[in-house]
Amino acid sequence: MVRNPRVGVIGATGYAGMELVRLILQHPFMQLSYLAGARGRDETFSELFVHLIHEQGVPVEAFDPNACTAACDLAFVALPSGESGHVAAQLYACGLRVIDLSGDLRLSPEVYQAWYHKNPVDETVQSAAVYGLTEFNGERVATANLVANPGCYATAAILAVRPLCAASFVDASQPLIVDAKSGVTGAGRSAKPHLHFAELSDDFYPYKVGQHQHTPEIEQALDGRFSVLLTTQLLPVRRGIFASVYAQLADVPSTATVYRLYQEMYADAPFVHVLSPPRVPHIKAVAGSNYVHIGFSVNESARVLQVFCAIDNLQKGAAGQAMQNANRMFGFQETAGLTTPSTWM
Repeated sequence: MVRNPRVGVIGATGYAGMELVRLILQHPFMQLSYLAGARGRDETFSELFVHLIHEQGVPVEAFDPNACTAACDLAFVALPSGESGHVAAQLYACGLRVIDLSGDLRLSPEVYQAWYHKNPVDETVQSAAVYGLTEFNGERVATANLVANPGCYATAAILAVRPLCAASFVDASQPLIVDAKSGVTGAGRSAKPHLHFAELSDDFYPYKVGQHQHTPEIEQALDGRFSVLLTTQLLPVRRGIFASVYAQLADVPSTATVYRLYQEMYADAPFVHVLSPPRVPHIKAVAGSNYVHIGFSVNESARVLQVFCAIDNLQKGAAGQAMQNANRMFGFQETAGLTTPSTWM
């Protein structure tokens, strides 16, 4: 085991990349050794990370795979889908351990091309990637050299409903309805008209209706037991995801039965907290943290189980989950560097 791994971030100027830099700098064992932005030019650390000006950073360079490989034991790649996976594959081929935060390595090439409409990575690279939802795949992540970090909506939805794969009381012939809402940082840092303050403020609407690329990722993680109807919406808040899931019931279980199912499933998951009804999750209770809050309600008259899940889209939905995977890969405690609670206010 590498005691103090040297860690690099490619795509450090995006929101997820910036969050990774912050997490690495506060990690008890990891060393920040390499940074590359998306602009293709060298820039100083203090120019780009004003909020971290008190820290000892490293220059942000134009990406060079040889320089990255020489400087790092692990690289996080946080570039846009369609680019990120190809960079991750290049570094993996150089013998570097890699965690890719894009959607490029999560799906088979055929499914990826159908949903992302981009050229997939080579199938041998994609098949080598371990899906990094640590709560269910931690043992494989621990020995992996290439990890596909899950999507933000997918993380919230899968954690909300994965316990139901073992439940006989859910009607699997009916789709799971996933109504998910995200803060605006989930849309990335690039300037886009619909993300301007004047456009986004005081508004609320669905997007990518019937076409969101996290749909097949969720279905795949549920072992194909359920079809998923995913609706994504943009909230006029900075960060956070709230997913409401509706599952049709074949038999109506007691509240105690559902609570016991979720408690047992997440008994060894340090970041997942199952709330006892009637308590429900709040975005503010997890914002800025890697924690997951799950709540539920059994609606007897409608024969529907409602499951609610709140996460931070930049932490558990991206950078925090990537760090959780990195902790597994290097044999550290899963919670190392990730125990900061929600800021709440």
